[in-house]
Amino acid sequence: MTARDDMERLAQSADAPEVDALMLESEEELIERLASMSVLAYERAKKGAAERLGLDQPGLKRVVDEHRKHRPTSDEEVSGSGMAFEVVEPWPEELNGAALLSELALNIRRYVICQPETAHAAALWAAMTWLIDVVQVAPIANITAPERNCGKSVMLTTLGRLAKRPLMASNITPAALFRAVEQWQPTLLIDEADAFADNNEELRGIINSGHTRDTAFVVRVVGDDHEPRMFTTWSAKAMAGIGKRAGTIESRAIPLRLRRKLPHEHTDRLRSSEADKLFLVMRRKLARWTDDHAHRLADYTPDMPAALQNRNADNWEPLLSIAELAGGDWPRLAVHAALTLSGVEEAPSLDQELLGDIREVFETRLVDKLASADLLAALIEDEEKSWATSNKGRPMTPKQLSNRLKSYGIKPVVIRVGIATPRGYRRDDFQDAFARYLEQPGSLTATAQQANNGAGLSVAVQVQNATSKNLSATLKPLPDKACDNVADRNPALGQSDEDWLVDYEAADNMEDF
Repeated sequence: MTARDDMERLAQSADAPEVDALMLESEEELIERLASMSVLAYERAKKGAAERLGLDQPGLKRVVDEHRKHRPTSDEEVSGSGMAFEVVEPWPEELNGAALLSELALNIRRYVICQPETAHAAALWAAMTWLIDVVQVAPIANITAPERNCGKSVMLTTLGRLAKRPLMASNITPAALFRAVEQWQPTLLIDEADAFADNNEELRGIINSGHTRDTAFVVRVVGDDHEPRMFTTWSAKAMAGIGKRAGTIESRAIPLRLRRKLPHEHTDRLRSSEADKLFLVMRRKLARWTDDHAHRLADYTPDMPAALQNRNADNWEPLLSIAELAGGDWPRLAVHAALTLSGVEEAPSLDQELLGDIREVFETRLVDKLASADLLAALIEDEEKSWATSNKGRPMTPKQLSNRLKSYGIKPVVIRVGIATPRGYRRDDFQDAFARYLEQPGSLTATAQQANNGAGLSVAVQVQNATSKNLSATLKPLPDKACDNVADRNPALGQSDEDWLVDYEAADNMEDF
């Protein structure tokens, strides 16, 4: 049979209205058109299309289904498939990413009582939902609290009002989940997870499969012929519930832990006209910034802290990428949130470890200077430290100690110890390095009070942790420049969330948040 015979046979078939289009299109255009058709239109066109492409009908369906998985879908198309999602008009102007993320975090804390790290992670996750088409890992936002009335549903609703195509469900079956994701590509927000999801292994398996783009599929048989079909499970997902989730869920999640609101803590009403307007603006800004930067994120690899390993690193990779693309202080804030919420600490370098041990020696011995030999002996005698074996199994030498400290600008000098004048180290020479490279054992609760010739002397008190002593120092008089009663508030030392928000909103940058 010739090609002309094929054409004539097609023209005489029931699919004749499709013939002209079939012959004029390239194969790629034909597959794209088939992928965009309704079910009815596809059923009418599939016979002619399969013959044109030299495929049987099951083969054609596999090709079209595969194309649909990677085909961008507009909100208008999704809205026409049984679910009405809001069409968000992007913000008309270019936006600063760091400022946008800061605005998101601030507004999350207007409605939810949570730590700054939780707000930062939630803001990054909300931005990720708008970039789901280009990221390779979709970590679950796992909203948990130890008891009821801690704001889990409020956080879930807040994320829903920031996310792209939010679909809220207080209960969902496994079949409904993968079919909803296949058809609508929503951000799926599952409330009351402790009530129905924890003991549902099939549901958990489907949720877990959507963690990475490569594994985000389930296979089911459909129709009277029980034809195998592959469904995508690739979408952003958030879950809220009391207590812990199953280990397989938590290992694929960003933990957003909440706490019960105290009587003096205040949040704004989430269900109000003011909130509606606010979140509409936030969605429009997210739509614009993510549209502008999606192409950069597709192949972006962030600087990953060494403390984040394996799946934990996978979970945070898209969020850290977004933070780095946003710039400003957000790369640091994102890393801090990742390490804090994941319960890990970034491992100090060997030199940082040495600085910490030297500080401990000075504090334990209550001296302000030490001969090199005495400092080295104190470091080596502690069997739990590494310095007794750091020199290829032998103790560290004075020369090695000096070389390690040289990078911090610290050198041994001649000191006086009794009547002897050995070379050694002064505590004051370490203060800059201690401040810059080590976590401080305490926090200042007040700006140091300055002595004033006209007002007498004052005393500065530095509050440290319970294992350290308070340091007090009487200051020398200054010329008539009074400086007193300036307090810095710190949430870790009892500052209320409401006060924190005032400081946050007034801050010129995010350094303290």
